[in-house]
Amino acid sequence: MQNFSQLGGTSNDEHDMRLLGRTQVLNRNFRFISTLGFACTLMSTWEIGLMTSIFALLNGGTAGLIWGYLIVWIGYMFVFASIAEMASMAPTSGGQYHWVSEFASPGSQKFLSYLVGWTSVLGWQTGLASLAFLVGTMIQGLLVLNNVNYIPARWQGTLLVIAITAFCIIFNTFLAKKLPMVEGMVLIIHIVGFFAVLIPLWILAPRNPAEQVFTEFLNLGGWNSNGLAFMVGLLSPVYTLIGADSAVHMSEEIKDASLVLPRAIMWAAGINGTMGFIMIITFCFCLGSVFDIVQSATGYPFIQVFFNVTNSYAGASIMTAILIVNITSACISTVATVSRQTWSFARDNGLPFSSFIGYVKPGWNIPLNAVLLTFTITTLLSLINIGSTVAFNAIGSLAVSAILGTYIISFTVLILRRLRKEPLPARRWTLGRYGIFVNIGAVIFLLVVWVFIFFPLQTPVTPATMNWNIVMFGGTMIFAMVYYIFVGRKTYTPPVELVKRHI
Repeated sequence: MQNFSQLGGTSNDEHDMRLLGRTQVLNRNFRFISTLGFACTLMSTWEIGLMTSIFALLNGGTAGLIWGYLIVWIGYMFVFASIAEMASMAPTSGGQYHWVSEFASPGSQKFLSYLVGWTSVLGWQTGLASLAFLVGTMIQGLLVLNNVNYIPARWQGTLLVIAITAFCIIFNTFLAKKLPMVEGMVLIIHIVGFFAVLIPLWILAPRNPAEQVFTEFLNLGGWNSNGLAFMVGLLSPVYTLIGADSAVHMSEEIKDASLVLPRAIMWAAGINGTMGFIMIITFCFCLGSVFDIVQSATGYPFIQVFFNVTNSYAGASIMTAILIVNITSACISTVATVSRQTWSFARDNGLPFSSFIGYVKPGWNIPLNAVLLTFTITTLLSLINIGSTVAFNAIGSLAVSAILGTYIISFTVLILRRLRKEPLPARRWTLGRYGIFVNIGAVIFLLVVWVFIFFPLQTPVTPATMNWNIVMFGGTMIFAMVYYIFVGRKTYTPPVELVKRHI
C-alpha cells in the first residue's frame, strides 16, 4: 500500500484522516484552483440558469425569475457557508451522512446517518441523469433550430443521455489522473464562455422596458395565484444554484482539504452566483415577449433568443454549443462526485453489494466499481424517458428535494449540538460566534423551498400532472427502510464508530 505522502497528502490531511478513522486510498491531486474549477463547472450556474429559465418564466415571468434568483442566491449563501464550515470540521467524501453520524445525538446517529446516506445517493444519482438529459435535449433543440423537418424522438433523447454519460465515465476512468488539470482549464472556458454569450446579447439584442422586466409577474402554469406560481417557479433558481456539497465528496482527493475545500466552496458560490445573476437579468431584457418565447419549437427559450439576436443559424449554434460543452464538463464533474459519494457510503456497508461497490483496485486509486455502477444507474433511469417524459422530468425535482433534504438534516443536528453546548471538532475555516445564526438561516430557507418543490400538486391528478417526485422518493425510501430492517442495521457501520477525535 502506498504511504500518505506518495498519495499527495499533507500532514494536516493525514491528521484529519486519522481522526476520521479512515485510510487514504485515493490520490490527492486537487489544489485550490482545480477544486474551484470543479465546484464552478459542476454548478455551471449561468449555463443552467438559461437552460431552466422556461420553468421560471411560466411560473413567475421575468420578474419572478430575477427576484426569485436573488432570493435563492442569498438563501444559498447561508447553505454554502454552513457546508464550508462542516467540511473543515470533517473533510470526508461521505459528506452529509458522515456529519449526521458524528453530530447527531447518540440515540439517533446510526439511523439518521443511514437515512441521509441513502437520500444523498438518490439525489446525486438522479441529479446526474437529469443533467445528462438537459445536454441531450439541448442537442435536440439545436437540431430543431437548424432543421425544421427534424422531430425530436424520446428514444433519441435517451440514446444521447447514454452517450454523454459514457463519455463522462471514460473520462473518469482512463483520464482520471488528468481531471484536476482539466478542471482548471474548464474553469477558464466557463468564464470565457460567459462573456462570449453575454457580449453579443448586450450589443445586438433589442431591450425590453426595465419596468416590464423587473415588475411583470406571470402565472402561465395554471396555479391559483401569482404568489403560488412564484414559489413553484423557485425550482428553477434552486436547481440552478444547487451543488454546495459537490466538492465535499472529493475531499479525500484534495490536498490540504480542511482549508482549501471551504475556501473553494465560498469562492464558487460568489463567482457562479454573480455570473448567473448578470446572465439572468441580461436574458430577461433580451427575450422579447414571454408568451412567444416559451412556445419556441426548440424547447429552450434561450436558443430562440440567440437566433433572434444574431439572426444567424451559425451564430446561435455556436453560442448554444458553448453551453453544451460546459454542461458536458459539468457532467464529468458530477460523475466524479456521484461515484465518490456512493463509494464512501458503500465502504461503510450502507448499500447492497457494498463490498463490491466500495472496492478500490490497487494502482487505479479511483473507485472504479462505483463509477461503473453510476453509469448503469443513469442508463436505467434514462429508459424512463422512452415511456414518459413527464415522469423523467420529475427526476430533476427529485434530485433537488433529496439533496436539500440531506442539507436540512445535517444542519439541524449541528444546530442541536450547538444548543446543547457540546464541543465541536476543530476547524481551520470557521463561522465563529455567528455559526448558529447562519445554520438556522440556512434551515429556514431550505424548509420553505423544500415544501414547494416536494409537495406541489395540481388537480385533478392525471399522469401529466402527477407529482412523480413523491412517488420515486417514497419508493426508494421504502426500499432503504426494508433493507435497513433486514440487513443494514446489522452491517452498516456509522462513521461515528470510526471517529477518533479528542475534542
